[in-house]
Amino acid sequence: MMTIKILGSGCANCKKLEAVARAAAEAAGIQAEYIKVTNQGDILAYDILSTPALVINEKVVSAGKIPTQADVTQWLAAAQ
Repeated sequence: MMTIKILGSGCANCKKLEAVARAAAEAAGIQAEYIKVTNQGDILAYDILSTPALVINEKVVSAGKIPTQADVTQWLAAAQ
């Protein structure tokens, strides 16, 4: 099972990023565990400059923007 983390404060953009990630995984038939990381110290451990950020299997694939569903689908396929 894949692990998908959404890093951020829980703002509207973080929620939108989670929705895009869930839609991409569902469309690709990928089962994943979704983890919201809101603790500032935990977020800083990923060495990102801005949120929201998307982490797939402990690899940061996006930070500071909301990627398209197509982008997320490609990252999920590469992570399998």
